Amino acid sequence: MGRATCRDAEGFSVAANFYEVQPVTEPIQGSIRPPGSKSLTNRAFVIAALARGESRLTNVLDSQDTQVMLESCRRLGVAVEHDPATCLVQVPGCSGRFPADQADLWLENSGTSIRFLTAACTTGEGRFKLDGNARMRQRPILDLVAALNILGADVRCATESGCPPVEIVANGLPGGRASVAANISSQYLSALLMAAPCAKSPVELQIADGLVSEPYIDMTLGVMKRFGAKVARGNDGSMRIEPTGYRGSEYDIEPDASAASYFFAAAAITGGTVTVLGLGRDSLQGDLQFVNALARMGCDVVIGEDRTIVHGAELRGIDIDMNAISDTAQTLAAVAAFAKGPTTIRNIAHVRHKETDRIAAVVTELKRLGLQADEHPDGLTIHPGSPQPATIETYDDHRMAMSFSLIGLKSPGVRIANPNCTAKTYPNYFADLKRLCGR
Repeated sequence: MGRATCRDAEGFSVAANFYEVQPVTEPIQGSIRPPGSKSLTNRAFVIAALARGESRLTNVLDSQDTQVMLESCRRLGVAVEHDPATCLVQVPGCSGRFPADQADLWLENSGTSIRFLTAACTTGEGRFKLDGNARMRQRPILDLVAALNILGADVRCATESGCPPVEIVANGLPGGRASVAANISSQYLSALLMAAPCAKSPVELQIADGLVSEPYIDMTLGVMKRFGAKVARGNDGSMRIEPTGYRGSEYDIEPDASAASYFFAAAAITGGTVTVLGLGRDSLQGDLQFVNALARMGCDVVIGEDRTIVHGAELRGIDIDMNAISDTAQTLAAVAAFAKGPTTIRNIAHVRHKETDRIAAVVTELKRLGLQADEHPDGLTIHPGSPQPATIETYDDHRMAMSFSLIGLKSPGVRIANPNCTAKTYPNYFADLKRLCGR
């Protein structure tokens, strides 16, 4: 790893292969509006593409994950218009069937893109292949493939791994009843739900083997209903989706709650006050519940109509089930390094199948900082201490880079390797963090 560096005007060390974070000298005080939610943006892209009529999407996120989704929609014949300067996307819907009858889609390592489009492609006609990078070829998708085939589709994994590439011979999605395993990823169920209004007959879905990250299902249903879908939920957890299709709509995408977690955590770590604009009590995103974890650790939290405020305070370790908000587990691990007493994060075994094995990666990098951390099958325990200077490996995982940068706000010498991996969901993260720090 190269060591030649220069220091920019704000005091952050910059190098070709790492980013050094300078500790703040006083508690952070400020407000910020993160970019649009990746999860909402990619859901809106798929639904708007399948809708009847044109949709106008505002405050869309422009990141690697959303770019591969946008490009895939174009390859499927949807003439999407994107203005990055205004965060505006206009989508002429295809009335439930993509115009292309053949497409090879490259989804990098975007789990939402490959899973959502695998289901959406079955509603059309033709042959489609969906693939991604080396890590994507290790991420399971077989449970989604199995459920689609039960609904009458013709989908298969090209290898025996149960992972991409995925090959589809589409002739419309017949519909019917299916059980879907959602204990590895809620995205399987979300993908089925979003495709179902474009099926030939009603679709009834039953969840098998448990459900992880449940708030993301509520998010999916919320976006579907904004575009006119009709979904009925049974007392047994089943869902019935009518084949009514979608109608084009205007849809404003709220700021990303997962991204906001880093700024809330910055307030907690530095004892400051941070206001995140655009995220309030009516948010569709379950990851806003991260502030409740900070409240348990001692912070003062105010959730208003259109903003959420976190006031930092003396932190205490907690024992917490983060299954519902697992994308913020790495953020909480960074906060836990500065608490009094250990913090145990439980019930997140499924994050081992994300961009990297996030449990193992977090434990490894905390130890690299000289902290004690214990790995469990379904989580980890973080013992607070005094982080030592180190270069943090990020495993090409955007959340590793963003969460561990927070430790550098209080401890000198924390360097983030491959900082550009944040482009997956938040290209301007480090610039926004600097601004929040008053630099």
